Amino acid sequence: MIDIGSRTDHLEKLLGDPWDAGNPAGFAAAVAADEREETAAAAEAALDNFGLHAEFVPRALGGRLERIDHMVELMRSVYRRDPALGLGRGGQLLPTVHVWTAGSPGQRREAADLLLDNRRITCAVHELAHGNDISASSFAAQRADGVLRLSGRKESISNFDRADALVVLARTDASNGPRSHSLLFFGADLLDPARVRILPRFRSVGMRGLRLGGMEAAGLEVPDRALLGAEGTGVDTVVRAFQVTRIAFPAMSTAVLDTALRVTLHHTRRRMLYGRQAAAIPMVRTTLAEAFADLLVCEALSRAATRALQLCPQAGSVHAPTVKYLVAGVLTDAVERLSTVMGSEFYRRDGEHAVFQKLARDIKPVAFAHIARAACLSALLPQLPGLLGRSRRDPAPAPDALFAAEADLPELDLPGLRSVAGGRDPLAASLPTVLDEELPSA
Repeated sequence: MIDIGSRTDHLEKLLGDPWDAGNPAGFAAAVAADEREETAAAAEAALDNFGLHAEFVPRALGGRLERIDHMVELMRSVYRRDPALGLGRGGQLLPTVHVWTAGSPGQRREAADLLLDNRRITCAVHELAHGNDISASSFAAQRADGVLRLSGRKESISNFDRADALVVLARTDASNGPRSHSLLFFGADLLDPARVRILPRFRSVGMRGLRLGGMEAAGLEVPDRALLGAEGTGVDTVVRAFQVTRIAFPAMSTAVLDTALRVTLHHTRRRMLYGRQAAAIPMVRTTLAEAFADLLVCEALSRAATRALQLCPQAGSVHAPTVKYLVAGVLTDAVERLSTVMGSEFYRRDGEHAVFQKLARDIKPVAFAHIARAACLSALLPQLPGLLGRSRRDPAPAPDALFAAEADLPELDLPGLRSVAGGRDPLAASLPTVLDEELPSA
């Protein structure tokens, strides 16, 4: 298999120079497509030509996925061009990670074949009425005559109208216990128009090229084999699988700040104020330097966390909300500060810097999409006392591979992820030193 560096270089060449106004996959094309609430057709075609979806398929199934950190690094090349294009394609990770985690060999083969054929799978887990509380989801699947009958609404499904298959979380038990929900995986060809009403597309301020749809089912029948994993294990599978996506998506989104910083630098080096380049003004230089430092912090944390998914998957329930909360907050704040340096260029929808206003809108969902930052804190805080205690008892240093970009990693073990962290967390090895002066002894 071609190494990640060569694959990334090849993808960059296929997408071309983003600053070239004549490039149908460049910034100008992305902005023009955004005005139409689409993504650039030439960029989509380039990704199909590259076979991007193979990056989300494990190597054992014929794809290229071996390391999450490498997959994220390649996806940054897409996010740097157009975040909506990046999320629309990178979003394939969301449904498939559930299939790789809990699916049968046949289901994994089916999902892999779809992606390797440049087709799409979408994910319908959340419901607008319940927000981040997936255990309260009301979309139901009831057994009847050897089939599952689906009823309820699923809204805000990414690229729903383009999907060839769906992963759906449904209530299979009327109780509110931990085993009340199950995951289903089935083809979009089963969406009987007589039993499913397609909801109008949701329009959005940011990520306008991402097609958000929804459905309302009334007795839709799917075969019993659509169950993904054992009945009643849906919430547990989602919680474990989301540890991957809640690290990967913010990590990919660091590329948005990367481009915003480059655009701001491009502008300030050409704008003259008080007889000199705007980039030479102390306040501007400080803002640029701080944004660059923020970018380095976000990249360093997210890279270590993606490698930790393979080095210590048992600690993913700590790393995932940490990355989502911290990285998402730093990214959105940094882009907002850069907008003050851009001045009137910040909101222009034409000209060579028009992509900035798109980036400023597209970065916002990183703080709340998939899961809100506040919900991440709610998931993280109850684990801190146990994490601190384990770190005190076993303060061994983190493995060198955690921070070495080219170090070998063990095979990705998605079923090894846990709902709550267990064992020692190598990223938290320094916690006792940092926190002893701030927290009373247990």
